[in-house]
Amino acid sequence: MTHTTSSWHAGLQRGAIELRHLLRSGKEMSGHLANVAVALLVAAYVGDDVPGTSTPMTHLVLAGFAAYLLFQTGLINLPQLLVTEREEGVLLRLRATPGGIPAYLVAKCLQMVVLAVGTLTLLLAAGALLVDGPLPHGPGDWLTLLWVTTLGLLAVIPLGAAIGAVLPNPREALALIMLPTMGLLLTSGAVFPITALPAPVQQAAAVFPLKWMAQGLRSALLPDTARAAEPAGSWELPMVALVLAAWTVLGFLLAIPLLRRAARRESGSRMTARHHKAAQSGAPAA
Repeated sequence: MTHTTSSWHAGLQRGAIELRHLLRSGKEMSGHLANVAVALLVAAYVGDDVPGTSTPMTHLVLAGFAAYLLFQTGLINLPQLLVTEREEGVLLRLRATPGGIPAYLVAKCLQMVVLAVGTLTLLLAAGALLVDGPLPHGPGDWLTLLWVTTLGLLAVIPLGAAIGAVLPNPREALALIMLPTMGLLLTSGAVFPITALPAPVQQAAAVFPLKWMAQGLRSALLPDTARAAEPAGSWELPMVALVLAAWTVLGFLLAIPLLRRAARRESGSRMTARHHKAAQSGAPAA
């Protein structure tokens, strides 16, 4: 068995074990269910149609939240998890394991993909049942939903791993990543038409994956008439694929080197010092 194959095998095994633990954690699962509930409540209370179309604003909001929940899994949940496990000494133990970092990354990717797809499925199913939310209308739309979801997760999960490798500690991680993430939610056209924003804001949002994830999911979930509310008047699916692929490459180029660097910098004395500092500040040790 080659080194790469061994890393994949070990990573999938580790990911399956961690996934079972996650699904049995009521506290963890309640947080993800709360995100779905918030999205449904917001969608239920918006009215009217998307300007210039006959598409209900509820449908646009649910498509946008679907993209945001995928984005959040990679860019908020994963970095927090990595920072917490780093403080618990997981990366220190991986230093002594051949192929440990690639296997660890495979495990986290599996865990986040299953979590994100499960959350997306729940949101779309509950939305269709409770607030007459959108679903793909034919095989082409289902195929678009599949590849946009897959490429979107590939774009954000490795990037989230890279961010988690450099964040200082769990107590600061959420504050450091939540504000920019919420800013992208408001500027990427996920909760209201992006054409309502100033042109410079639209151009800035177009650099980041959330804007294209939301646009791709709208193309799968909304009727073609909704294209009138897009900046280019079309779904721009080739551009969606291009931007998400570029972020995928960047994320993978950053993730493994940064995780290896974080593992090399770990030591027993560093971990003890962090726990001592946390105890002095009154925070519970990781």
